[in-house]
Amino acid sequence: MLFRFRHPALIVLALSLLFSCASFACAQNDDGFGDAAVDPVKLFDKGQDAHQKGNLELALEFYEEAIKVRPEFPEAEYQRAAALIALGRLPEAEKSLRRAVELRAEWALPQAALGTLLVRLKRLDEAQVALERALKLDARNPVVLLALTDLYLRKKAPNASMQQLLGQLQQATASDEATGALWSARGSIEHALGEKRAALSSFDRALGLNPADFAARMERAELRAEAGDFERAMEDASAALRAAPKSVDAALMLARIQAQAGKKEEAKRTLEALDEASKQLPEVVALRNAILASDTETNDPESCAALQKLLENDQRNAALLARLGSCYRVSDPARSMEYYHRASDLEPRSLDYATGYTAALVQARRFNEAIVIARRILSIAPDNYAAHANLATALYESKRYAEALGEYNWLLAAKPDLVVAYFFIGTVHDYLGQYPEALSAYETFLARANPKDNQLEMEKINLRLPSLRRQIARGEGVKRKKKE
Repeated sequence: MLFRFRHPALIVLALSLLFSCASFACAQNDDGFGDAAVDPVKLFDKGQDAHQKGNLELALEFYEEAIKVRPEFPEAEYQRAAALIALGRLPEAEKSLRRAVELRAEWALPQAALGTLLVRLKRLDEAQVALERALKLDARNPVVLLALTDLYLRKKAPNASMQQLLGQLQQATASDEATGALWSARGSIEHALGEKRAALSSFDRALGLNPADFAARMERAELRAEAGDFERAMEDASAALRAAPKSVDAALMLARIQAQAGKKEEAKRTLEALDEASKQLPEVVALRNAILASDTETNDPESCAALQKLLENDQRNAALLARLGSCYRVSDPARSMEYYHRASDLEPRSLDYATGYTAALVQARRFNEAIVIARRILSIAPDNYAAHANLATALYESKRYAEALGEYNWLLAAKPDLVVAYFFIGTVHDYLGQYPEALSAYETFLARANPKDNQLEMEKINLRLPSLRRQIARGEGVKRKKKE
C-alpha cells in the first residue's frame, strides 16, 4: 500500500500569499494622519518600501516606529508579523498577528495568517479555530482554503468537516480564475474522502494549470498506481523526482510503484541513488527490506532466517511481517499467525494480510476464528478466491458440511479445472447422506484426477465405492417426499 502524500508546501504558499499585499491601500483603511508631524502612515509606507526591497530589518524598524506613534495600528502589526516570519522570529510574529486580530476582529487576513502560522508551529487545534473563523469572514479566501486543506489532512479531520471544505473548494474552483493550487487542494480532499475518480480529474486540472505542481504530481501518481495504471503512475513519479532530485518522498513513491509493477531491480536502483543519509531513513529501510523480502520466494529455513534478520531492524514493516507469516505457515502455524496478525494491525485495510492470517488460523486448526475472518473478508471482497478456499476448509473441518458445500461449489465455478474440489464435494454429500450426489462427484473426480497428484484421494474413494453403490441400490440416501 502506498503512503498518502500531502501538501507540505501549502503553508509556505499560504503565508506568501497572505503577505503579498505590498501597499497600505490593500489594508483597506484611510488613516487620516497625512499632515501630522510624526506620521504613522508615512512610517508604514517606508516600511513597505524596505520590505519590497528585501531589507527586512529596516522594514521592521519602520513598522515598530509606526506602532509606537499609533499603538492601535492593525495593518502595521500585520506587516510586522510578515517581516518577523521572513526572519524566522515566529513567536514574535504570533504576538503581532494576535494583536492585529484583537484590533480588528472582522478582518480575515490576520486571522488566516495566524491560523497558517499555527499550522506551521504544529499547534493544530488552535490553528483550526483561527482558520475556521477566517473562513466565516471570507468564505472564498484561497489562502484560508489552502491552509484548511493542509490542516484537515494533517489532523485526519472527520468526514463531515472534509465534505464541508470540499463544498467550499468546489465553489472556489467553479471560477475560470481558479488557480492550480486550489484544484490541487480539492483533489487532495477528494482523495482523502475516497472519491478517487473526482480526485484524478482535479489533479489533471491542477497540472494543466501548473505542470510543476509537485504535490499534485505525487498524488496523481499514487491514484494511478492504486488503479493499476503503473506506467502512467511511474511517469508522474519520475517527473516529480526530476523536479525535486533530492526529494526522498518522490524517490520512495517511484520505488514503491516500480516494485508494485514487478520492476524490482529498477526499484532497488531508485533507492540506491539516494544519498547515504537518506538511505538510513526508516521509511527507506522499510521499503528496501520489503523488496528484498518479496525477492525471497522460497520458504526454506535459510530464507526464513534471512527474513528474520531483516525484521530485527525493521519491526513495523508490514510487508516483511506478512512474508514471514507465509514462511512459517506450514512449519510453525502459531508463529505464522503472530506475524500475519502484526501485519494486519499495521495495515488493517490490507485484505492480503487478513487472508494470510486466516490461512494460518486454518493451519493451526483454529477453525471458528478462521470462519469469522474469512466471512468478514468476503463481505468486502466477495470474489476473493483465497478467502473462499480458507472458508471452505474451515467449514469442512468443523463438520459444517452443508455450508462447506456452497463454498466448494463456488471454488469449482471459479476454477473448473480444480479437480480436487470434486473429491471434497463428494465427501460432503457422503457425510450428509446424499449418496447419489456423492457417487456422481466421486466418479467425476476419478475420471479427471492425476494418479501422481491425487493418489491418496483416489485410494479413499476406491475403498468407499463398493459400499456406497450397495447403499444406493438399497435406496439409501435418496430424498423421499414427506407423506401427505
